Amino acid sequence: MIKLRFFLVICIVIGVISCDDKQVFDTYHTVDNTWEIDEEVSFTLPELDTTQSYNLFINVRNNNEYKYSNLFLISEMKFPNGKVLTDTLEYRLAAPDGKWLGTGFSDLKENKLWYKENVSFKEKGNYTITIEHAMRKNGEVNGISSLDGITDIGFRIENTQNP
Repeated sequence: MIKLRFFLVICIVIGVISCDDKQVFDTYHTVDNTWEIDEEVSFTLPELDTTQSYNLFINVRNNNEYKYSNLFLISEMKFPNGKVLTDTLEYRLAAPDGKWLGTGFSDLKENKLWYKENVSFKEKGNYTITIEHAMRKNGEVNGISSLDGITDIGFRIENTQNP
């Protein structure tokens, strides 16, 4: 009887988690040990409906080895026609008291970070998103060559309205 209840609870949890009707694309790339300054993480987007608009997110997983409260990223969106849109982004990963802002039950936290809102992909073809870190210590010109504590970088696309 206990095994049956446990099984039912697991099925309900999986069902609730998998019911994500806004998700269009959601994938992660693992960062090995440290995220090197010249290491780019790239995502090739699926063919998207040119008449719809989407919300875009960068997902970051970090653990307690991450030594900073914020994260600077450089993103590039490469259009099918060759155009490139580059953004420098800053995200807070910790509150002023040092508590992680992400979700998670262990020392691994996940942050769903806004990237762009109400985006339409008018051109047919492949779009590519490339992300690299741009972390620097205060007062230093050179970037941090090896960034510890970031375990995964993800990219997510959601419908702006329910399908």
